[in-house]
Amino acid sequence: MKSVVVLLPGLNRDRDMIAALTRIGGKPPLTVWQTDTDIPDADLIVIPGGFSYGDYLRCGAIAARMPVMRAVADKAAKGVKVMGVCNGFQILLEAGLLPGALMRNASLRFVCREVKLEVANADTAFTHGYARGQIIRCPVAHHDGNYFADTETLARIEGEGQVVFRYAEGTNPNGSINDIAGIVNAQGNVLGLMPHPENLIEAAHGGTDGRPLFESLLGAAA
Repeated sequence: MKSVVVLLPGLNRDRDMIAALTRIGGKPPLTVWQTDTDIPDADLIVIPGGFSYGDYLRCGAIAARMPVMRAVADKAAKGVKVMGVCNGFQILLEAGLLPGALMRNASLRFVCREVKLEVANADTAFTHGYARGQIIRCPVAHHDGNYFADTETLARIEGEGQVVFRYAEGTNPNGSINDIAGIVNAQGNVLGLMPHPENLIEAAHGGTDGRPLFESLLGAAA
């Protein structure tokens, strides 16, 4: 399993993501930079969290228009799996690879804490390591994680099983509609989620609830 991590100015979770992919996949991922126009052959492309380009204009708006994102879109159209976490989720939305939008948190405050997530769909390439309805722990750290979609779009993604993670047990940290924490595209090969599963994969992190996501993707249980 080959993986690639996209690097952009202002991202700050790239090392955490690289460490998770290396530890669970058994080998370090390749990396590509903002100006790269081609991405090496890979099974998985990951856009990590942070504050690309200082969150100017809108979170992810500038990053979504970088040359490397055109290459990501091309790979996604060919069926390559793509995952965006936190700012990566924002970038995927801005790039049009996922439906909806992420707005300022309802509290208008940055949130950094642990939440509970319900696995709403365990029949995806990203979540088959979990059981449907399973409740897991996961940390969040964001200011603009309030997911919104218009009525038609919301009905479609709910009806077609594109919502894969929901905030559970009253822990919604941002006001997201329907407690949505993560979604996939209609083809099921692009995932965006606000929580950080890469920060809960080993005992030193305080738990391993994020690990099955990476094992689902990498086909490994190192």
